Amino acid sequence: MSCQPLKTEEHKKEIMAVQDSMDVLNGKWKISIISSICYYNKRRFSDILNDVVGISNKMLSKELKELEINKLIKRIVLNTQPITVQYELTSHGKSLQTIINNLRDWGMKHRKEIIGNTSPNDSEHELEKIIEKEM
Repeated sequence: MSCQPLKTEEHKKEIMAVQDSMDVLNGKWKISIISSICYYNKRRFSDILNDVVGISNKMLSKELKELEINKLIKRIVLNTQPITVQYELTSHGKSLQTIINNLRDWGMKHRKEIIGNTSPNDSEHELEKIIEKEM
């Protein structure tokens, strides 16, 4: 992406497209929920609840419904006793995998930049240890 001047109408369409994306993905939790499902393929409600630190049951339920309405995830009810519900990304939701991976990579680089006490030779594994300590 380049931030070059565009014709006014093209520029408005691109800004609108970014706004549309943000309207669907906005909020504190949606990207984390999508990431949880993305990294594990299928996740149960309780698994996502454990992955997304700080989210309440009620908020997770609300966010999952919104993601389902926007066709990013699908809810699968398994015929088990007791009934088990799993969530997985739809094909439309899977189109976000590149964005999620880019956010992960940028976040790790950003944390390394901000922490400042790690050398450029640190492995991702060592950086993950630093991140875990801070949580």
